Amino acid sequence: MSRDAREWVWEHSSSRGTARLVLLSIADRVADEQCIAWASLGGLAERTNASKSSVRDALDRLLDSGELEQLDDFTGPQRSTVYRLPLAAKAAAEAAREETDDAAAPADDPAAGPTLRLSALRRYGIRPREVPESTSTYRNPAGPKSGTPRRKPVQRRTGNRHSDVPETGTQNRSEPKVNRRYSSSGTAVTSAGEWQVDPATHAWAREHGHLDRLGEEGLQAADAKWRAHRADFKPRTATAWAADWRSWVAREHAPSRPKLYALPGSGSAPKGGMTRAEAHTAALLAALGEPTGEGAIAQ
Repeated sequence: MSRDAREWVWEHSSSRGTARLVLLSIADRVADEQCIAWASLGGLAERTNASKSSVRDALDRLLDSGELEQLDDFTGPQRSTVYRLPLAAKAAAEAAREETDDAAAPADDPAAGPTLRLSALRRYGIRPREVPESTSTYRNPAGPKSGTPRRKPVQRRTGNRHSDVPETGTQNRSEPKVNRRYSSSGTAVTSAGEWQVDPATHAWAREHGHLDRLGEEGLQAADAKWRAHRADFKPRTATAWAADWRSWVAREHAPSRPKLYALPGSGSAPKGGMTRAEAHTAALLAALGEPTGEGAIAQ
């Protein structure tokens, strides 16, 4: 029977885009000529490869058009929503009457709602709700003329579900904190700009002498340089950023560190006639205040 329902959608439905895919997905679950099927919002989103918000909007358009009805007094497996394709069901009923030459048989009165075979619906996992939302058999998608909303708003939960937990208090360890270290997934990522130097990383810089070597201002300058170079990097976990930051700081030069390839008071190029090794040696001796080169020989 799902084939007949799908053919009706293909040939007669005026739906378009996501709404048409949603209607076809529901028609694919139809089991008999009643054209009733169950579906969940998540299942429809997965089958149509669309977002839940898009599927929700598509369902609203289908309900407004009258090509789909939502049966509020019934529920499917795992509390899924039950739908009916009324125009497809009407076409199936007319075709059945033509085959049996029983044109005089009374059809269902649209105002009174369709006559549903509950025994057949139970075989497909559809059953009446324990507490019906209304006294009607099915919900008219257009709603009554008085202007009552079609869809009953869902009452939002307020307050805390657990009575023994206060409304305010400390966060539990499953909630994110600094650098999302206590996220429930354990794989939360942040950008380099959002990552903060945690106490453990700062203690590492002090214990390994990097704070004394660079100074507080030098450490801050190294941190700013690191963030500038990592601004375009993809988000990582806090642990990965901490390891990368430590490696950067360990390689950072102190602000007052002399350049080994330049002599004091001279340019970057080595003194004429000196090899690079001799220039480096001269720079080290100059930094120590020792006589170098020709001056040492003169003495």
